[in-house]
Amino acid sequence: MTTYSLTCVNNSTLSGSFAVFQKAPPTTVPGNVFSLAWFARPTAPNSKVTFTWSLDYSFVWSETGILQPGINFNASQVVPADPNAQNLIQLKLDNYGATTFANSSSGGAIGSLTIQQLSNVAPNRTSVGIGMAGSGTFAVQAQPNMTAVFTPHPNYWVIFGNFETGDVIDIEDVTGAVEVTYGGALTSRTALLGLDNMITVS
Repeated sequence: MTTYSLTCVNNSTLSGSFAVFQKAPPTTVPGNVFSLAWFARPTAPNSKVTFTWSLDYSFVWSETGILQPGINFNASQVVPADPNAQNLIQLKLDNYGATTFANSSSGGAIGSLTIQQLSNVAPNRTSVGIGMAGSGTFAVQAQPNMTAVFTPHPNYWVIFGNFETGDVIDIEDVTGAVEVTYGGALTSRTALLGLDNMITVS
């Protein structure tokens, strides 16, 4: 499996964190799909951090309450997923009233990741989503009797600011994010935050 890396260099005078996030494909339904700060690490001026990952997917859920920008999605459970194999899972309350994933199978649409939310899921208490490399990338509010289908479309954006891993990001509100693309033999990139506080990718 290919490993990708992004080295983030802070050549500015700003203190803060580099964060990497993905933008959701427009076809994901239902409900508002939120992007999460997939990776985030504080990076002092004149220092650097490197993020590495591979395309291994997972199902994630978190007890978030109402899912909205400004809250943090800290995954309570992470279950490995594969768009072409184990691509369907159920979210339910167990006999003790605890939220849990159950019944992982290959019964979903090939190429997508499907989360069936059963009738006993508590409204507006939890959020479900998918992750990559062990950390959440997208989430939607979990509701009873709903099915969330995510079709993975890996894309990578880097930003600098006040972020922690799992922060719900308002994509419409984000300024200064730069897309980082990979292809063919290109698996390693560098993002540089300059003295002008702008990010350039090489």
